[in-house]
Amino acid sequence: MALYTQESIERVKTAVDMIELVGARTDLKRVGTRYQGLCPFHDERTPSFSVNPDPGLYHCFGCGASGDAIKFVQETEGLDFPGSIEHLAERYRIELVREAEDPKAEERRLRRERLLGLVDRTASFYARYLWESAEAARAREYLESRGLPEEVLRDFRVGYAPKAWDRVVGAARRDGFREDEVLSAGLGQRGRQGGLYDRFRGRITFPLADVRGRVVGFGARALRDDQKPKYLNSSENELFQKGRNLFGLDRARAACAKTGLAVVVEGYTDVLALHGAGINQAVAVMGTALTQEQLAELGRYARRVVMALDADTAGREAMLRSARMAEKRELDMVVVDMPDGRDPADLVAGEGAGAFRARMESARTVPDFAARRVLAESDLSSARGRDAALDAIRPLVAQTRPRSATRDELVRHIADRLDVPPDYIVNAPTATVTQGPAAQAQAKPAPAAPRPVEWSVRRERDFLAMCVAHPTPGREHLARLEDGHLSSDPLRAVRDWLREHLDEPLAGLPPGDPALTAAVHEIVARADTQPSDEAALRVQFLWLDHARIERDLKRAEDDRDLDRTRVLWDQRSDVRRRIDDLMGEAA
Repeated sequence: MALYTQESIERVKTAVDMIELVGARTDLKRVGTRYQGLCPFHDERTPSFSVNPDPGLYHCFGCGASGDAIKFVQETEGLDFPGSIEHLAERYRIELVREAEDPKAEERRLRRERLLGLVDRTASFYARYLWESAEAARAREYLESRGLPEEVLRDFRVGYAPKAWDRVVGAARRDGFREDEVLSAGLGQRGRQGGLYDRFRGRITFPLADVRGRVVGFGARALRDDQKPKYLNSSENELFQKGRNLFGLDRARAACAKTGLAVVVEGYTDVLALHGAGINQAVAVMGTALTQEQLAELGRYARRVVMALDADTAGREAMLRSARMAEKRELDMVVVDMPDGRDPADLVAGEGAGAFRARMESARTVPDFAARRVLAESDLSSARGRDAALDAIRPLVAQTRPRSATRDELVRHIADRLDVPPDYIVNAPTATVTQGPAAQAQAKPAPAAPRPVEWSVRRERDFLAMCVAHPTPGREHLARLEDGHLSSDPLRAVRDWLREHLDEPLAGLPPGDPALTAAVHEIVARADTQPSDEAALRVQFLWLDHARIERDLKRAEDDRDLDRTRVLWDQRSDVRRRIDDLMGEAA
């Protein structure tokens, strides 16, 4: 990105009203030629923070924080240097001048600014339509029923997309935007006859913004039960990449930077409810798991991440993956134990902000939380049920920090619930031996309990089963299935078998390969429970392709192969866009 001229940067610094800028963060009182107040960067009772408006500098004699207006914005808003300059220039209406810029780079920047302008004006239209139109009455009633304050809804620019097919597309055309720009901005999509129509219709809209507050896309919630999918996001495009954005981060980053804490939830309404309750560090992942990019973004503002997500099996596995990524980035991640069937918005509406804060204070590490959930959901009345719980819990306990109070407390709790010695939990059980001393000497410990089946493996098995259930399109997809799409050799062997025997997969199975025989039988049994439409098969293949790219991306990042990483980012964005398009066809 081209740098701004030093002259224009100096104009920004000169235009800043330092007392007004800092005074928005802490109360200042004049003492001689300076102003004093409580430091916004650390807790204190006696003012030690000083601002000198003439040179435009601040200094804290308590914690040592100091700098100019740009540094102040960097520290309080969590922005980088260019972002801080742009923030101040916009606030004080100063035009920034760029240094000489490569023509192609300038063309890309101007195009991006034009698309951002189109998305922003659409957000304003949706927001006006929510509050001013009769059609949006049901949307207003729904938002009110969730206990969401109107001032928060207006601040986040929540809106409503009308049911008409081309209100946004038509307005964009009248204002001089081309069809390719409407598509690139994620506001329109092609019909089967080639016509262009609005992507969002008859839905509540939640603007998705970057860290500077520029709207880059939308999340949209259906109001009718027959309107599918329930949530529809902007497709992946030049502005919006789902895996990089966090809903509400533009509003939360300052609070996160000040407290060192970020609260991660799943839903848009959860963020709105928490902000309305004064918990301003809340952001939403727009899914069930944090990505590498989202964690990196959070790490710029906070060192502790509190997760308040759904705790079903898929959610637990997603949190465990997120915890492993967080540990590599030296982030402290804990999980809030939410009441069954209730999200943060429900909890705040029903019991107030204090109930959620109390749960935040008792948040547990991810493995600790997951292990306790396994206990809560297991049948502990039978020996078989306790054994199954023990098998699932051992890998979770292994992920807690050895010789820590957290681990010791968790092991004692599990031992009490399962009525087993603590050694059963931290060590794999040894084989029972009834032979003589020589045989006992040769006895070996039993293998460690297997880890729970990963969600990705289930998806691979379901895909193969769908190919069996729908052999005509299944044959085509099996031909496209590469080794990298599957995470194990046994499943690759099943793929190879199905390619040759899809019409009668159980006929002629080799008697000398019991593992293949068992795996094929399992896949065929799964086939009866799979969705009946071809679109589901196509989506499932794209998810496998997405998982393959994620694995390749991790290897490229570990190898610090930047060129390969960029290529894979683009491939991942393309796959995500195709998934969104397929899932949005039913909207």
